[in-house]
Amino acid sequence: MTTNIISSAVIMSPRKRALVPVNSRRKAVDDFFPFNFLPVECQLHVLSFLNEVDKCSCALVCSSWSCLVRFWKLWRVADYSRRGVFHLGQEGLLVSNREFERWKAWVHHYTHHLISRRASLLTLKASFDLGDRYNKWGELLSHLLDNVHCRDLSHLDLNWTFTLLEPLDLRVHSSSSSHQDSITKMDQVASFQELLVKLTHSCPRISKMRLHFDWSDVSVSLLTQFQHLRVLELKYFWVFKGVTPSTLQTLTKSLPNLKSLTLHILVPLRNLGISYTLESLSLEFLDVSPSRGLVFSCLKLPALRELRAKKIVRGITLDRRTRLSIQSRWPCLYHVLRDGTPKLQALNNERLLPTWREQSYGELSAILEQSCYCVQHLDSWLW
Repeated sequence: MTTNIISSAVIMSPRKRALVPVNSRRKAVDDFFPFNFLPVECQLHVLSFLNEVDKCSCALVCSSWSCLVRFWKLWRVADYSRRGVFHLGQEGLLVSNREFERWKAWVHHYTHHLISRRASLLTLKASFDLGDRYNKWGELLSHLLDNVHCRDLSHLDLNWTFTLLEPLDLRVHSSSSSHQDSITKMDQVASFQELLVKLTHSCPRISKMRLHFDWSDVSVSLLTQFQHLRVLELKYFWVFKGVTPSTLQTLTKSLPNLKSLTLHILVPLRNLGISYTLESLSLEFLDVSPSRGLVFSCLKLPALRELRAKKIVRGITLDRRTRLSIQSRWPCLYHVLRDGTPKLQALNNERLLPTWREQSYGELSAILEQSCYCVQHLDSWLW
């Protein structure tokens, strides 16, 4: 019996701590993590780094945290493109009808959640086909903007041409002509312009905008009302619709605070030979590399520091006479940059030498071969 007691004493670890009363342990924990003793503004700042799911989990901890999480300052972002497994980075993904209905229910619950929290939005990200009259996504976004505080909205990322998820419908539609497609696009544009009107009144302080654009006179006029815009990216909407040089020049001249501009423009074949003029006193970064057939005849960009441009061969066969007739209208990009961009420092992610205006050099010539459409840098029958 004595041997058993001694062996038990030997086996027991000498580092084993004595039991501490529950009250003492709670006091020690409170002293170690005094979150509840922080000022409310500090608590809100800490919780602001959490995503929506984690905030809702925090609301289940205790009643004080539940009240804290309901505060409107914690709900600054409305992101309809992020939801667990649905965050796939794809547009118009076909899913089963059941999955679509589940996602659609989440969209409406998420909207109700933001409204009930009296969210004060700074960022809005969404991908909805505004021409969809059955699901009425345009009405949903309008309802959201009418019932939350969005006066301080500064970042808008909107794809109004595709819904993030689409139901898989195997029924064959009898009328799927191009006329029907054009009507759908007209519905999309009309709904987009209605939403743009609401945004001009409800969110006049937007400084960063990324969206598809139809380049109609009405849309351009509405876009120029966002006088606080600093970063703008305009993507393709309808590739068969051209952009007139005067429209593009009007847009850039009408935005006095614009610092960064990215353009996705496809010049139609019927407009091949048209060149464009850009004028802006504030623009510092210009990216036209996603565009096709976009040629500049004049740039008046005194603040521009970086330009990205890419020459994309479109597979058009032209005889020599036609090609030379078109190219004779275009000046070399080197001369356009030398005359209109006095502060340019980088071209296609390559740092320019300080003496690039006085004389071209090998690396610069190689860059121009990739971005200039003039006779010197494009001598091919394949465009």
